Amino acid sequence: MDTKLLVLEDFKRTGQISEADQAKIAEAAGILRNGGLVAFPTETVYGLGGDARLKEASRRIYEAKGRPSDNPLIVHISDISQLDAVASDISDAARIMADKYWPGPLTMVFKKTDLIPYETTGGLDTVAVRYPVHPVAKALIAASGAYIAAPSANISGRPSTTAAAHCIEDLSGRIEAIVDGGDCEIGLESTILDVSGDNLQLLRPGAVTSEMIEETLGISLSEDAALKGPLAEGVRPKAPGMKYRHYAPKAEMILVDGSDPVKKAEGIYKLAMEKTAAGKCTALLCSDECISDLVRLDPDIKNKLSIKSTGSREDEAETAHKLFELLREMDAEGIEFIAAEGYDEAEIGKALMNRMKKAAAWQIIHT
Repeated sequence: MDTKLLVLEDFKRTGQISEADQAKIAEAAGILRNGGLVAFPTETVYGLGGDARLKEASRRIYEAKGRPSDNPLIVHISDISQLDAVASDISDAARIMADKYWPGPLTMVFKKTDLIPYETTGGLDTVAVRYPVHPVAKALIAASGAYIAAPSANISGRPSTTAAAHCIEDLSGRIEAIVDGGDCEIGLESTILDVSGDNLQLLRPGAVTSEMIEETLGISLSEDAALKGPLAEGVRPKAPGMKYRHYAPKAEMILVDGSDPVKKAEGIYKLAMEKTAAGKCTALLCSDECISDLVRLDPDIKNKLSIKSTGSREDEAETAHKLFELLREMDAEGIEFIAAEGYDEAEIGKALMNRMKKAAAWQIIHT
């Protein structure tokens, strides 16, 4: 299959959708209406879209990604008025969250309507719904006249795609088209909040943080056990990213975490030297401050190892934005082992560490 690249030149340059861009979006929308698959940008990561109402389109999404079919897809809408068509039993709390954070990087899990087939929900009676803020995503959904089921546009298990080049790398020849709208702003997938029952539950942390949700609703939010470790075998995931290995580079990755920055740097250095001595092509993934501590430990370290800076540890949003791109860079370099710095888990740091723990297959050294 030839995958068509639809580059939105004007949008990438100005942030505005021109008539020429709209014509390409209309072409992508036509592909979706005919049951085809299209990768497209959102404010979080690129999504791999198909018509959420079509069983075969959802089956093809699973096939293109190599994704287990019990891993639910997120249904994207382009207007709040569409929610009632795909979700039922919408609570007051859910409507408060929608009023506050939609459009935006928040997904909510509701009881589904009959419009959405089980092929889209991973066999569940619930449906994950998001209303993205990205202008291209909204324009594409609206132009398609559909509701777009869209997980991240990557091969299942690999780091999510935050640029069209990543989509080409993973999905060229597997789908009909890729809409290139530039790099994604946030770089981590949306928050997922389960509002389908009496007790609201955080299923995946993201840019809409648990602190923000608790302040908005005046509640203490519970977290799914999958945020603290892998979901047990035989348990069906209620939202994407809960059960299977996700966000992972080709290299083995171990996190080194702790409250003392110097001890953390010492732990990263020791681990990296052990793996290098064992013949592994090793890289470090850490903050600028940690790199400074590592240079004090070994002034020649930058000549010994590939070091990827995530920016200042004071700006975890920047680290989150860069994470998947850096993991893909290390894949391209043939890195075999990654020693990575752990981060504080407040605010967006919780989402960042959730992705890093999964990328490391929950391998963590505490200093």
